[in-house]
Amino acid sequence: MGTDVTVKASNQVFGKRREQHVVILASGDKIRHMTIRPWMAALTFCFLGVMSIGYLGATTYLVLRDNLIGATMARQARMQHDYEDRIASLRAQVDRVTSRQLLDQQVVEEKVEKLLEQQMALTSRHGRIDALLEGAASIDSLPSDGPLPADRPTVGTKDEASMATTSTHAFAALLGTKPQSKAGKTNLALGYVPMTVDNVADRADKLFSHMTLSLKDIESEQLERIATLASGATETAAEIASILERSGVELDEASGANANDAIGGPYIAPSSERDFNATLNTLDAALTRLETVRDTARRLPFANPAPGREITSRFGNRPDPFFGGLAMHAGIDFRAPTGTEVHSTGTGKVVTAGLSGGYGNMVEIDHGYGLSTRYGHMSRILVKEGDRVEAGDLIGLSGSTGRSTGPHLHYEVRRGKEAVDPIRFLNAGMKLTTLIN
Repeated sequence: MGTDVTVKASNQVFGKRREQHVVILASGDKIRHMTIRPWMAALTFCFLGVMSIGYLGATTYLVLRDNLIGATMARQARMQHDYEDRIASLRAQVDRVTSRQLLDQQVVEEKVEKLLEQQMALTSRHGRIDALLEGAASIDSLPSDGPLPADRPTVGTKDEASMATTSTHAFAALLGTKPQSKAGKTNLALGYVPMTVDNVADRADKLFSHMTLSLKDIESEQLERIATLASGATETAAEIASILERSGVELDEASGANANDAIGGPYIAPSSERDFNATLNTLDAALTRLETVRDTARRLPFANPAPGREITSRFGNRPDPFFGGLAMHAGIDFRAPTGTEVHSTGTGKVVTAGLSGGYGNMVEIDHGYGLSTRYGHMSRILVKEGDRVEAGDLIGLSGSTGRSTGPHLHYEVRRGKEAVDPIRFLNAGMKLTTLIN
């Protein structure tokens, strides 16, 4: 067993002596000693201090490291969750915006499709109206409620169709769309619109409303003008028919539905297309009736057989030029020197052309509707029996043949076998001139 003995020694440090520590180590017969100087003790204490501090620091680090790592990982997890939540929120917002844009795009497509249907309906009516307008082109004197606007194109013309087409393409252009043609039908294929959804919806609604009103204005004007033409044609036809009826001409017209007939059925809301078709059918019927009564009026004897010639003897009882007593004069006489042209007063078939008793050289024309005309005392006949003549055709020359006291034209109008006053037909013809020409 060794014995440690510490011997203190004095030492001179900065003029002073300090004790030195001697450590003696004894083990059996061996004795060792070691002198411990102050600086060595200080160094040893410093080293032990540093090691203690290092150990304590390492121990503290090891103890706190898990907490720091856990806190860092928790923070990263929270940040990741926040980012994921933000991304999910943005994705949901994008989905909502995309869904709304798709919905608005579908709405716009439906509105554009509806607009195109209206445009195509107006365009398709153009051809149908043209055929009727050709028949109505000659109706310059139709009575109407008011003059047609001069600053607007004719109803159903290409200007309105092109205006509708241009407006629809402008509607498409303002929406950022592109016109396409598919299966012979014009479509507007909506593409990407580089603007916000709200702007697209607002502009689409405003433009669609504007275009719808424009097309409805065109359609209303078409219907109004068609109705005006139909009304004018109906009034003109009624006026011509009234003149014909007062002249004793009975027109064969199909009778319409009796107001007292039993009618009925379930109520169905009116259709704009059916309304247009009904208006168009009304115009067609009015123009057909007008053309019918015009043709009838043109065929009947309403013209003057000797235009510009003076009437010297009228219809009715008068003194007989040969016997002096009263005698029935079945026609009217025109002062006409020999050789004056005599014209047919209507369309018809020549049934008599030659000598006929007191008429001398006489031409009789059957005009239909039970009406016929006779032209007597002619010096020369220029037609023969069976000929078809039109109103105004030359049929002979005036003279003084038959029972006559001098050159003139004797003109008669007969309904069946009964003579009627030709003056009534001449006066009616003057009224019809502006209605049938």
